[in-house]
Amino acid sequence: MAVIRYHRYVGELWDDLDLDELVDELSGFFLESGFGREMEDWGGDDLQALHDAILEALLRRGLLSPDQLDKLMADQEALDQFLQKAVERLVREGYLRASEGQPFHDPTGGGEGPAGPPVRFELTEKTVDFLGYRALRDLLGSVGKASFGRHDTRDLATGVEASGPSKEWEFGDTMNLDVSGTLLKAIAREGLKVPLEVDYDDLQVRLSEFQSSCATVVLLDCSHSMILYGEDRFTPAKKVALALSHLLRTQYPGDSLSLVLFHDSAEEVPVSQLARVRVGPHYTNTREGLRLAQRILARQRKDMKQIVMITDGKPSALTEPDGRIYRNPFGLDARVVALTLKEVANCRRQGILINTFMLARDRELVAFVKKVTEMCRGKAYFTNPHSLGQYVLMDYLNKKVKKVH
Repeated sequence: MAVIRYHRYVGELWDDLDLDELVDELSGFFLESGFGREMEDWGGDDLQALHDAILEALLRRGLLSPDQLDKLMADQEALDQFLQKAVERLVREGYLRASEGQPFHDPTGGGEGPAGPPVRFELTEKTVDFLGYRALRDLLGSVGKASFGRHDTRDLATGVEASGPSKEWEFGDTMNLDVSGTLLKAIAREGLKVPLEVDYDDLQVRLSEFQSSCATVVLLDCSHSMILYGEDRFTPAKKVALALSHLLRTQYPGDSLSLVLFHDSAEEVPVSQLARVRVGPHYTNTREGLRLAQRILARQRKDMKQIVMITDGKPSALTEPDGRIYRNPFGLDARVVALTLKEVANCRRQGILINTFMLARDRELVAFVKKVTEMCRGKAYFTNPHSLGQYVLMDYLNKKVKKVH
């Protein structure tokens, strides 16, 4: 008779990894902007770069015990297997999507791929949303904000949340009935009797604070200066955009968020693709960014419309009518500034607010932003990559007119 012996299952190291903690530690790698690298040398979306980043995360974060790390580091074959299995888990559980050659087993339905181009990976919407959540938590946690509402205004409306006085019901009002007020008015008219007849004139509805919707375009400068001068200004800006996206999706479902990158020209980029965006050897075509932002906002039917512009440089380029790019990085070019301010004036006529977050204090940039602020009655913030997120998010939440120096 066959004897079956049972013992406790001991899982593999890669099965015990906390993937949320790992992805959080890899956020800097996933949002790499090219800082400190030559443009042609950056290969952050290939498999070997991911393996190196996971290994650095393990050493830095302590996701494995010292004994486990020592055993892995002493056996190159075991280390390679561990890193490969960790990537497979990231793919299997929806954090990454592999592409091209796939020289490893893809648990989502691949196989042993033939020799070909090196495997590449891209972030899934799950990972982008997770990074946005972590960025939002980190940015607002330091200022003591734990919950959010919708955009409060000074107006009252008949809504679901009763927080104001009552009024007589009018056609078109939400039937948020003030029962006691309605009955008291009917009793005052008819007297106390049973049955009590309630007429239309007796109906009282409670008022609630009218909460508006907002369409936002984040205008993000990705010119080369965003990673020059020994400082990475672009990666913090990407984190802010991800945090704003998560905030709107979870707390302001009636709002919309669009992302526009401006450099020599401008283009709209889905927030889900933001992690892959890097800066380039570009100038700053602020005018083209504003023009594209206006076209996007024209399609929105919201109570408020605003542009959140994050930049570290003065306008230095514009698009000619024939499509050619005119560039002048020296000082404030009068023609470039005049045509850019013309778009600012167009924004004001359309009721679009422009809030500018400056990551530098160059004299030319300050002079330009001061003019923009005067024209559109927006706000100007002098900030840095470390405090940028707090200023942008708190401005979005509070909607208070203030200037931060």
